[in-house]
Amino acid sequence: MSAFLWFSHSHLQLVRLPRADSRDKCTLLVDLPGFAKIANFMGRYLRYTAELNPIMKRIAVVLFSASLLLGKAPERPKILGVAHIALFTKNIDQSRAFYHDFLGFDEPFSLKNPDGSLSMAFFKINDRQYIEMSPERAPGTDRLSHIAIQTNDAEAMREYLASRGIKVPDRVPKGRIGNLNFTIRDPDGHDVEIVQYASDSWSIRGKGKYLGGSRISRRMMHVGILVGSLAPAMRFYCDLLGFQETWRGSKDGKTLSWVNVKAPDGDDYIEFMLYKNLPAPTARGSAHHLCLEVSDSSKSMAELNAKPYRAKYQRPIEQHVGVNRKRQVNLFDPDGTRIELMETVTAEGKPAASSTAPPPSAGRME
Repeated sequence: MSAFLWFSHSHLQLVRLPRADSRDKCTLLVDLPGFAKIANFMGRYLRYTAELNPIMKRIAVVLFSASLLLGKAPERPKILGVAHIALFTKNIDQSRAFYHDFLGFDEPFSLKNPDGSLSMAFFKINDRQYIEMSPERAPGTDRLSHIAIQTNDAEAMREYLASRGIKVPDRVPKGRIGNLNFTIRDPDGHDVEIVQYASDSWSIRGKGKYLGGSRISRRMMHVGILVGSLAPAMRFYCDLLGFQETWRGSKDGKTLSWVNVKAPDGDDYIEFMLYKNLPAPTARGSAHHLCLEVSDSSKSMAELNAKPYRAKYQRPIEQHVGVNRKRQVNLFDPDGTRIELMETVTAEGKPAASSTAPPPSAGRME
């Protein structure tokens, strides 16, 4: 006699195949919610019964093996990198002039509210990374709306996060531009969007398009977020999501200032901007920032200075070497959000040492 298992969404079915000379067939239908109880009962039966019917023994072994398979926790799907940063603006026309005319990013699409007003504008860095801009909800508020990380399987990610006790929706919805996405919240209150680019989405339909040659950068290297307590952030981003710490930095050598954690299946990273005293909502633009990769910051400065928009940009454009020993240039958009242009290698050509300073003691964001 041989047997096989058949799984459906709600049941497990064990079928005993008949012998060639027999017409009998044994089928056992088990609902999955009660499956663990049956497996447990069979385990005890095997333990305490010296002589067990061979057929029942086979059933017990198959049920026990299947229970191990069904009881396995969902695995985390891939996290490929940073998909976008979403910001608020008080004047979308000024933002469009900065991000398009000055930084050279095309706007492939935008979304409207029911009344026809702007809901969101998208500025394309490359085929998988965007800057999203939305009208501010109220004056004097934080300019950061949320950050987004890209996965290869949003539904698998939803199931994985649910198995780890994270609040997730009952299903993965499709966004207005056709991508699969949902939002979770990190320990500091930042909204983190999980996004999978769907094959029929506007993002995929626009692949290879809206990539102007005057773009100041071809890649968003990282996004920066304020973090008040390092340990919970590390548990969330590293232990839960699989990000890997790559570097720590300190402004003064006494207290930790930054921690970089890289996406597990890509090169983009998130920079934790540690603080002791939480900046006011109107003063968070330097911490809540985005970093654009450039190969030569001096050349990038020259390109920016040659653009007509430079006459409107009233801040100085200067190069400096950061604590991470990489040459960089800081720009600020019309709402005060910092855009960091940074080279990929250090000025000396070797990695900067990681700080061993302790993190600041601070409360969580409000």
